[in-house]
Amino acid sequence: MTNKTERGLIELYNEDPERADRLVFGRISGPDRRGFLRGAGLASMGALLGTTIPFSTNMPGGLIPAALAETPREFSFDAKHGDMIVHNDRPVNVEAAAHLLDDDVTPADKHFIRNNGQMPYPIDRGEWRLTIDGEVNEPLELTYDELMNDFEHVTLKLQLECGGNGRAGFNPLPRGNPWMIGAIGNAEWTGVRVSDILRRAGLKPSAVYTGHFSYDQHLSGDPDRQSISRGGPIDKMMDPHTIVALKMNGGDIPIEHGFPARIVAPGWAGSVSQKWLTRIWVRDREHDGPGMTGLSYRVPRHPVSPGTEVAHEDMMVMGSMIVKSAITNPVAGAEVRAGQPFEVRGQAWAGDDHVTAMETSIDFGATWQAATVEPAPNRYAWQRWRAHITVPATGYYEVWARATDSRGRSQPMVVPGWNPRGYLNNACHRIYVMAG
Repeated sequence: MTNKTERGLIELYNEDPERADRLVFGRISGPDRRGFLRGAGLASMGALLGTTIPFSTNMPGGLIPAALAETPREFSFDAKHGDMIVHNDRPVNVEAAAHLLDDDVTPADKHFIRNNGQMPYPIDRGEWRLTIDGEVNEPLELTYDELMNDFEHVTLKLQLECGGNGRAGFNPLPRGNPWMIGAIGNAEWTGVRVSDILRRAGLKPSAVYTGHFSYDQHLSGDPDRQSISRGGPIDKMMDPHTIVALKMNGGDIPIEHGFPARIVAPGWAGSVSQKWLTRIWVRDREHDGPGMTGLSYRVPRHPVSPGTEVAHEDMMVMGSMIVKSAITNPVAGAEVRAGQPFEVRGQAWAGDDHVTAMETSIDFGATWQAATVEPAPNRYAWQRWRAHITVPATGYYEVWARATDSRGRSQPMVVPGWNPRGYLNNACHRIYVMAG
């Protein structure tokens, strides 16, 4: 008797999408597949989904139907905690299911968590200090009370997104947490502008970059090793929306989100927004701490084929995140009524830019209909969008969403250019609904 290894659907598609089409749906990809779908292939796919597929001839080959991609998969996630998806517990890495992103201001318990090391033990706010040193005229050591009392405060709704949000869509699957769409949050942060702190210290003309340091301990337990130490160019740190946050949604920052203080550098990879902040080292060169070198938070300078090994010198540090959107209502798998409109809504964001247009499709991207998109309450907040959709007949439908930013760049229908660590996937988000 031979042992048979069971594999998950996404793994199968990652290895060989055409073979997966044949094994899962009994269909073929390529020029002949549309004719095949009119026969046994379409029948088998409809049977698997439990209904008809009105726009089946528009389905791209190798596309995993959202109804199956949204199904809980033990091979993708270590555990599920409610609708928060736990990718890892050492370090803790958690994302939200798409429908949990429906709040205009993300509650702390629905905000993704991305850690690199061990969460620090409870921190005494009275003993906490923030050091500012390096290429400054007057090094500073600031207490929490000094930041609360001696600086102007700002309160802003700011989106933070993990650079690897959407990594699960890449083929081959790169190393790292297989984030789907929920490694994004838009909390309301209160704090002090980093620019005000740096001006207090007095930047030298040689200052070009910052390096950030924190309390969290390396997973090895070695006190001499840092879990992560990233930073950003001085221009980004001087942006009035980049802050040392002291409050989250009006209260103390929860420990998992960086108590007692953290950087919030919105629109850039969340790793720039160091949690449990203890030091800002102003440097005369690009920072080279853990998470800044090699392949970490870097993408190829030029397009490469999937799976290509890229030399470190051919990689560049990520800057602004790119245009993206999520469907937060209805919940994937919702039942709707054919011939009657229903609301589709979600959030959209675009790194350093803003979203100017939203569109939806119910025929696998063959046609698109305009949605409304609201202005952000402040720069770097995500934007609410809405559409009313009517499906023409009973059956299985996928709702796709596409955002366009202020530079005219739109989300692609497929996963964009591959990179070794799976960053910057902004392919259209999609859910499925059943009309009956």
